[in-house]
Amino acid sequence: MNKPIRRVSVFCLLLIMALLLRTNWIQGVQADSYANSPYNDRVKYDRYAYPRGNIIVSGQPVTSSAFVNGYRYKYKTAWTDGAMYAPVTGYSSQSFGSNQLEQLEDPILSGTDDRLFFRNTLDMLTGKQQQGGDVVTTINAKAQKAAFDGLGDKKGAAVAIDPRTGAILALVSTPSYDPSSIAGTADSDSAAWKSLNADPNQPMLNRALRQTYPPGSTFKLVTAATAFETGKFQNIDDPTDTPQVYTLPGTNTQLNNDNPDEQCTNATLKDALAISCNTVFGKIGAELGGQKLLAQAQKFGFNSTVDTPIRSAPSVFPTNSSPDGTAMDAIGQHNTAATPLQMAMVASAIADNGKLMQPYLVDEERSANSTTISKHTEHQMGQPISAATAQKLQQMMVDVVQNGTGRKAQINGVEVGGKTGTAQHGQDNSGLPFAWFVSYAKVGDSAPVAVAVVVEDGAASSNEISGGSIAAPIAKSIMQAVIGQ
Repeated sequence: MNKPIRRVSVFCLLLIMALLLRTNWIQGVQADSYANSPYNDRVKYDRYAYPRGNIIVSGQPVTSSAFVNGYRYKYKTAWTDGAMYAPVTGYSSQSFGSNQLEQLEDPILSGTDDRLFFRNTLDMLTGKQQQGGDVVTTINAKAQKAAFDGLGDKKGAAVAIDPRTGAILALVSTPSYDPSSIAGTADSDSAAWKSLNADPNQPMLNRALRQTYPPGSTFKLVTAATAFETGKFQNIDDPTDTPQVYTLPGTNTQLNNDNPDEQCTNATLKDALAISCNTVFGKIGAELGGQKLLAQAQKFGFNSTVDTPIRSAPSVFPTNSSPDGTAMDAIGQHNTAATPLQMAMVASAIADNGKLMQPYLVDEERSANSTTISKHTEHQMGQPISAATAQKLQQMMVDVVQNGTGRKAQINGVEVGGKTGTAQHGQDNSGLPFAWFVSYAKVGDSAPVAVAVVVEDGAASSNEISGGSIAAPIAKSIMQAVIGQ
């Protein structure tokens, strides 16, 4: 072989080797990035080339795959009671992607999860159509409906948790939307998407997990917990040495009680919570100081996100308030803000004798033939308060429902503890107050449910809005649905 031909041969060999290296690099290293690229439409088409798995609630699917036999898409996701379950499932759209469980559990639902490899291979060899796996949620269908019906046309949210396990039993946000309306590629889907995103009421906002509100008087539970945990008070009947009108420290601003006829002067902790004395808990908060309140709030989960697996917005307890601001923070105003999930977690920890379990939405992942791929393992987040403190707070919350502002949450034959809240907001408190109620129900020695409800627009005028009149009946119906009454 002469020299020029030899050089050409070596060059061609190098080209072949470079091509082989590049091919192996793409297949072995970059395959996942190409497969998951948002620009790879083939992956999106394949996702809807066969039936998608379902999201299960109380043993029944709330999603399904409709055969449409389109040019690019063979199937389209549909929902049963879509608006009621949208805060749980999210949407799966051929045009606009997905979110919430539809996104987070997509590998199982679409059948692409590595754990389904052998199942998919067997189906391919036997000629069976590929199908995604199912996701079994913790949602209690009756509790979800009670929360959704209770909120009705109001703007707000509700969360119910099993304090013993952390299982989320209800997760509702209103106003809501039907994910089926944006599932496809038709002009109507695009029009629905534009309308939903332009709606000032934000129906696609998950208020239960992603919206924070001033928690108002429901935060007095955290302030009371701090008072017991730090030893400032020992018993629920300890007097508080509080004037009827309290002047915020370092200012001439007076803090009043919502009902001036209620006698909060030197009230005991139990009585102060029952009639929701701002002066008592504002003064306690100022005397405790911001750092002690902050430490206790963070034990309950404030200033951290929570993955359910849908990630919540972090609830906020401020780190740098002045003494007068701390007094207002302690009654759930000023710069304190909480998601409904967070306040359900507070009630849950109190109900379960101080133990706070990790909230979760997914109980099982299954293959298309119902084989369990994974099963949730319960996890304790922490012990924000002692059992002794929790039991004191339980007594105080029961008194709120029996003799105080939470009477509309009473359930015959069931121990119900609760706390109302009417939270001011807006410039100079110009907005309509938010109505809150947090509670738990105990059957025997066990508490199977803790609830938080917030309503943004419960009435036309401020004097008609209170947590006890608007939010408590909704919480009652959710608790009744869980305990079977």
